Amino acid sequence: MGQIVFAAGIPHAPGLAGLYASAPQQSRDAVDAIYGSVSRAVREAKPDVMIVFANDHLANSRVSNYPDFLVGVAPEHTGPYEWFREWIKCRDYRVPGHPEVARAMINGLARRGIRTAWTTDNLKFDDNISIPSVLLDLDRGDIPLVPVLQNCVVPPIPDQRHCHRVGEALGDFIRKDLPADMRVALLGSGGLSHEPGGARYYYIDEDFDRRFLDLCVRGDHEGLLEEMTLERMDRSGAGGTSELYAWFVVLGAIGARKGRSLGYTAHSEFKCGIGGVIWDLGPQAQEVAA
Repeated sequence: MGQIVFAAGIPHAPGLAGLYASAPQQSRDAVDAIYGSVSRAVREAKPDVMIVFANDHLANSRVSNYPDFLVGVAPEHTGPYEWFREWIKCRDYRVPGHPEVARAMINGLARRGIRTAWTTDNLKFDDNISIPSVLLDLDRGDIPLVPVLQNCVVPPIPDQRHCHRVGEALGDFIRKDLPADMRVALLGSGGLSHEPGGARYYYIDEDFDRRFLDLCVRGDHEGLLEEMTLERMDRSGAGGTSELYAWFVVLGAIGARKGRSLGYTAHSEFKCGIGGVIWDLGPQAQEVAA
């Protein structure tokens, strides 16, 4: 029985690296609080592996053959991919992978009715994995990474209910299939409200963001599943806000747990609402370890 010892949802807007220095102090403080809290908490949890769900920005698959979930099985993950470097403006990084857990997860999810695509090649990472990697200093090499890129843009995309079911299967796999001493961190990377490259490129829906974060903090899965349809996501930013479905995978895996908000900012130059949540897993971790 493996243990889920850490779970959080964070944004990955490229401006968090390239535009951080020119942002207002309040926004820099919020970014520092969000990523600083996650960095400290995940290392205190001492995971053996971190599984990160994040959206793919049409970089790794053809539109005509686009998987819902693409697992990176490489022994090392590097980025950002050359095409995205100037856009993201973050340092190059190398993060160890965990092919054994990645392969076990692919097979374990398949046995539970969730089929995924996978590759042993290095995925073409943009801000989806690059921003968490550099702002959490994953290139220290102390936390092996299994990246999972999910479809948030090519219809029909896996919606809130499907992603939650994927998370339930993931949690069952971790608890039943992994070794008893395996400690797993889960991270949902994406959001909040934004419309990348669209007519509302600088639009941030603060009311939506705060409502979504509040539901996450309260552990209100019923409210999240009822309200956060694709249509509702698109009203707050087409093609971008639905990145939050990566958080739904984490939510499905951990169950209805209360969380802690890490702060929020809506700096327009980030072109994205910025907020984060860490969920309380204390009782669960103790029960699994018992």
